[in-house]
Amino acid sequence: MTKNYIFDFGKVLVDFEPMYMTAQYIGDVKDQKDAAKVIFDRLYWDKLDEGTISDDEVKAGIRSRLPERLWESACAVYDNWYRHLPEIEGMRSILLRLKNKGCALFLLSNISKGFAENYGNVSSLKELFSLFDGLVFSGPIGMVKPTAEIFNHLLSLNGLKANECTFVDDNSANIEGAKAVGINTFLFRGDYRELEKEIFGEE
Repeated sequence: MTKNYIFDFGKVLVDFEPMYMTAQYIGDVKDQKDAAKVIFDRLYWDKLDEGTISDDEVKAGIRSRLPERLWESACAVYDNWYRHLPEIEGMRSILLRLKNKGCALFLLSNISKGFAENYGNVSSLKELFSLFDGLVFSGPIGMVKPTAEIFNHLLSLNGLKANECTFVDDNSANIEGAKAVGINTFLFRGDYRELEKEIFGEE
């Protein structure tokens, strides 16, 4: 029986769209495409998730790969991307329904130290995260999904039993990682109604 629900963040609770975030600071469409490709390159973001690269190092890399005229705006995108994360329709409602049923909610996200330190500056994120009983971000702890290490860390930290948890993520590799430690899973495909039906049935 599921008593605890563990949610991924990007593309589950909020939309993470590089072009949208870049367009908030760069007007020209071609420049947006060129900048987004560099700013959100997994070359940097995998290391950010692992906590093995600094913001200054990322911005130095961005400047080395873009024309000088885009340096200021591209770095502004990088510094402020977390301010532009629209919530995915229906997901907050599901969180509230789960809380009303007495379920505990946890967040497990591959995300940077910078995000962990600064999300509280965005009122909508602060309010969203206040619904959770525990937050685990990969960057500050140096563990990433889909390794067993980070799932076991979350379980141990919060005194949870794997078979009493359901993990919701949009990435199939992360889903397999959760299954490997005995956590129930749901692969999110972008439609909150599928998840709603899975959790609440015809309720």
